[in-house]
Amino acid sequence: MPLRQHPDDRRPHDRRRSWTPDRRALTAVPLALIVVITVVDVLAPPDIHLGPLLIVAPALTASLAGARATTVVALLSLAALTVIGILRDGLTTGNHETQLGALLAVSALIVALRVLRDRHERELAQVRSVSEAAQRVLLRPLPDRTGPLHLASFYLAAEAEAQVGGDLYAAARTATGTRLLVGDVRGKGLASLGDAALLLGAFRAAAHLYPDLPGLVGHLDGSIAWDLAQLAEQQRAQREDGGGDRPRPRAFRRTGPADTGAPPGTGPPDTAPPPGTRPADDGRPDPATDDSGESFITAVVLDVPDDGTVVRLVDCGHPPPLLLHGDRVTALEPRRTSPPLGLGELVAAPYVVEDFPFLPGDRLLIYTDGVIEARDSERRFYPLTERVAERTATHPSEPPAALLLHLRRDLLAHAGGRLDDDAAMVVVERLGRPGPGPG
Repeated sequence: MPLRQHPDDRRPHDRRRSWTPDRRALTAVPLALIVVITVVDVLAPPDIHLGPLLIVAPALTASLAGARATTVVALLSLAALTVIGILRDGLTTGNHETQLGALLAVSALIVALRVLRDRHERELAQVRSVSEAAQRVLLRPLPDRTGPLHLASFYLAAEAEAQVGGDLYAAARTATGTRLLVGDVRGKGLASLGDAALLLGAFRAAAHLYPDLPGLVGHLDGSIAWDLAQLAEQQRAQREDGGGDRPRPRAFRRTGPADTGAPPGTGPPDTAPPPGTRPADDGRPDPATDDSGESFITAVVLDVPDDGTVVRLVDCGHPPPLLLHGDRVTALEPRRTSPPLGLGELVAAPYVVEDFPFLPGDRLLIYTDGVIEARDSERRFYPLTERVAERTATHPSEPPAALLLHLRRDLLAHAGGRLDDDAAMVVVERLGRPGPGPG
């Protein structure tokens, strides 16, 4: 299940760490200041005036409480200054009238600024709630158990107020096993959210339709490439409209039913391509006139059969997963890496499926480049493989959730609590016996 940051798990270096003091106790400090300043000013010699210091009370309250409490303290400060004037020189002296006017003006400004801050905090809270809701809908929590697998994951967005971004993961059950997707959209934060949503939707809709990984990855690539091409066409038309010219029709290849997103075998036999290949005439825009290649998604797609001791994967320009076998850590380097999703038509070769041993008790760590590209204060990258090897040497049978909790803390400590890119990790452990599916 996705790891959530609990207050007890936070450290000083965590940028998400927040300290919430006892505000009721702190709001007593401005009141004490009003009493102390009033008493000292009344008892002070005639040439010493401490009344102007009363402005500290509403200013301090504004940083601790809301507009209502700030207003109350400001009125108490004005009352205290009035008492000082009555007990000392009188209310009609020019000095006291000036002090009262200055205190009233500055207090009104402080209250107004606090009102604006309260409004901003309410808007920010609403944005956060929407962001969290979008995360739950878009980046659904992985099931704790699916088939013979135990899963855990976490996600850290680069943008401080964002809960979602360009990194993604998903799992889907099939008739024979479990398929997993971990990807990274070019870019970070909210700007890459649309591409992430498109890929996740395409994966969830097609993961159980294709009997082999090349067919599934080909479908995902086609979905991304077509969407990016349409976006590029819209941007080009907008630029042409802005220049006063009418949009020119774009040159498309001959369209056909070769890559419609349907499973292999459902289209006409004389037009359907072999699974895992990219047809030349698929209806996509011609790359020679297409500028959508500036966007792409690196991804790794895995198929873990329920019966067997292997994991099959297609690596589309993504960092290789790590296989944790006991205290040994091995990178699953493919013999040939496929191009990122959205750029598949640049290579005519079919997708290559790699098989790797995956025994009961083994764990797979799948991550995005935001993890290994996190830098410390000396600009050194996060040594993920070394840190995982150190951890597995001392905790060879650690549950996936505990392992990810340790790695998340260690990653944030390495980066000083601030990440420059979205980061995500998924741990998959093969159990001895199949568990329930995700439903």
